[in-house]
Amino acid sequence: MSTLHQRLAALTDDRLAGMRRGIEKEGLRVLPTGQLALTPHPVALGSTLTHPSITTDYSESQLELITAAHPTVEQCLDELTELHQFVHRVLQQQQPHGELLWASSMPGLLPPDETIPLGRYGSSNIGRAKSIYRMGLGHRYGRRMQTISGIHYNWSLPGVGSDEYFALIRNFRRQAFVLLYLFGASPALCPCFVQGREHRLEPLGEGGRALYLPHATSLRMGRLGYQSEAQASLRVSYNGLEGYARSLHDALTRPYPPYEAIGLRNLGGDYNQLGTSLLQIENEFYGTIRPKRTVRPGERPLHALRDRGVEYVEVRLMDLDPFVPVGITASTMRLLDVFLLHCLLTDSPPDTPEEIAELKTNQHLTAERGREPGLALLRAGREVLLVDWAAQILAECEPIAAALDRAEGAGHHGQALQAARAALAQPELTPSAHVLAELRQQFDHDFTAFARAHSLSAREVLLAKPWTEAQQQRYIQLAAQSLAEQRRIEAEDSLPFEEWRERYMAVGELL
Repeated sequence: MSTLHQRLAALTDDRLAGMRRGIEKEGLRVLPTGQLALTPHPVALGSTLTHPSITTDYSESQLELITAAHPTVEQCLDELTELHQFVHRVLQQQQPHGELLWASSMPGLLPPDETIPLGRYGSSNIGRAKSIYRMGLGHRYGRRMQTISGIHYNWSLPGVGSDEYFALIRNFRRQAFVLLYLFGASPALCPCFVQGREHRLEPLGEGGRALYLPHATSLRMGRLGYQSEAQASLRVSYNGLEGYARSLHDALTRPYPPYEAIGLRNLGGDYNQLGTSLLQIENEFYGTIRPKRTVRPGERPLHALRDRGVEYVEVRLMDLDPFVPVGITASTMRLLDVFLLHCLLTDSPPDTPEEIAELKTNQHLTAERGREPGLALLRAGREVLLVDWAAQILAECEPIAAALDRAEGAGHHGQALQAARAALAQPELTPSAHVLAELRQQFDHDFTAFARAHSLSAREVLLAKPWTEAQQQRYIQLAAQSLAEQRRIEAEDSLPFEEWRERYMAVGELL
């Protein structure tokens, strides 16, 4: 019996039933024309600082909807759907013409970079810090890059310790190309996104209304997406909590001359960024997956991990599925559950600097050329065909899907795996190929028209679903409670901001 089969056999149905998954889904508020909405976060949605389920990410225009961790895929999707229903009811009331939630990971029509609004979180010290952090991201990477949206999948299994979660993370990073191939949905974008930037994109059709790469899966996860020359120098190790913390601690404390040149404050005394080190805070480190621990108010993420260990993992490479009203399907979530269990149950040797460099190469190759016939990736210094390597991984997932289906008393995981294997054999079945086909056949090569149509369709579907007065009142009450909580935090602040900032940014005690 293989190691995988032995470990799988040791997983009881009770432990499998204890699996939890939650979703954080980003999406831009846009005008009916597809232009970015520059209005403030709607008060009816509550406080972005304290609402447990509805906040913003980088921009004031970028909503983030957060579900709880759920024991079933259906319950998770039900909550995500309900959040969308409430949000759309509020957005259609926005003046003067109502607003949409953008269906694509890549933004539509953007204003000049400096006018993309930063998230605002009130006058408390923590609220100010959140806005200043975003100001720093804008100075460091540009505001356009921060308008990209995606889905984060939070996942845990009972009885898994920090070392096992780090083993899972190492395997996930090795095999992440499978998910980019299967679920990447951003092969094209609006030309305004790369205006003034060097790129290798090609025009899609005539008219200059979309740029693309012929075999791309996820431009969001390629060189034009969440990338940073500064962070390219980081070789963060995932061989354990201590090494991971040490790597991040170095980046949080290492002076970085270009960021020192930006300065902590401008000539008028306003803050440009929270600090001038390579990373302002831990969350600035871009990665396809993160070890996570729920933080207490005012606590640093690295401190929480060091003190209490890894609680769950956050998968960060999933594009929004523009063909689905809430951006992700039940089948995709089930495949993620199977895939993450595979990463947990298979042997996971330590990573090395050489392998870390290989994995970055593989990510870029898959993001930009994933559907290219004969594409080869690097594995231990040797080339291997993407489709062969992916086929091997999906074949190893079969007993895991079968075990989950037995525990659930249904066949949904096996069906999700079957669909994945079909897409591997027929690239035209992938979301990225579907996007390009629609752009060519239905939208005259116009990216904004494509994403706008799917945004409108999603709103229609969600507003047509049943909605009770009890649901409406519950969300109204949540919004009111969050606003009251923000006022309480602001009233209780006692430290001057600079003193608070210095204390918060002191990372010497994190190791």
